[in-house]
Amino acid sequence: MSELFRNVEARTRLAGTNKLEILLFTLGVDARTGRRETFGLNVFKVREVLKAPPVTAAPEMPGVVEGMVSMRGTLVPVIHLGRYTGIASGSPSEVMVVTEYNGHTQGFLVEAVDTILRLDWGSMRVPPDLLNAHMSSLVTAVTELADGRLVMMLDVEKILAETAPPQDETVFHSIRPVSATHGMVFFADDSAVARQQIARTLDAMAVRHRSAINGLRAWEDLQRLAAHAEALGEPVSQHIRLILTDIEMPEMDGYMLTRRIKADPRFSQVPVLMHSSLSSSSNERLGHSVGVDAYVPKFEPHRLAETVAELLSKAA
Repeated sequence: MSELFRNVEARTRLAGTNKLEILLFTLGVDARTGRRETFGLNVFKVREVLKAPPVTAAPEMPGVVEGMVSMRGTLVPVIHLGRYTGIASGSPSEVMVVTEYNGHTQGFLVEAVDTILRLDWGSMRVPPDLLNAHMSSLVTAVTELADGRLVMMLDVEKILAETAPPQDETVFHSIRPVSATHGMVFFADDSAVARQQIARTLDAMAVRHRSAINGLRAWEDLQRLAAHAEALGEPVSQHIRLILTDIEMPEMDGYMLTRRIKADPRFSQVPVLMHSSLSSSSNERLGHSVGVDAYVPKFEPHRLAETVAELLSKAA
């Protein structure tokens, strides 16, 4: 199945066009409904797809962690997605999807993969609140295929946060407050886990903040805030000192959001920080090509705090 991922450069060029490619897969028949649902992962984060190899179990692993495999000399943790979601815990998982997030590699066991589909982020919708309440915010976006199927995009950041060793809480205690006499940091991210960590980092810095769940909601909020500043006869930078954005978000991604911000003269004095688990150098280059002022990987609170402090000092 590795031929699915040969044309990496062509896929990289999708960034900045508000388009993405997703790998469709199934986890098995849901015992509660008798249906086989379709899920998706962004191809940018998929390294390869292969027949599930023998997995070595280790003592005291969480129940959803199947074990580990050795891939070209690297030990890779393997998570059983059907068991994690509770959708199809007893179904055979014959395929392993190898993914990379923030420079870390892990395998996800799934029932089967379907195809790669090219979509516009505008066709990806925010899931209804009732669905998110039932699935604990595990689904970040939903899209409808031509055949009527609904595809659910999973929040892999949430999965990894809940299956990895607990984060050292002292990391937030050692973040120093900054002097921020006016304005706030506005941030956009579709992952509830990421939003919580950003908020905790900014709280530790004693910086006021406001958030949105995707790029489109962020752009709408930013337009309202800019209009309010104009009505007061004040520059936007007096109210918003920094904008922080994820890349992958339904309706409008971070590249498109950044392009719109940088094209609007009202935001000319407001720096944009891109914050993503897409950790390759090509993604960072693409971020700078649309005008971001800095790029930091997710789930590194100290590095995020340092970059935010640096940008705030320049914007003061």
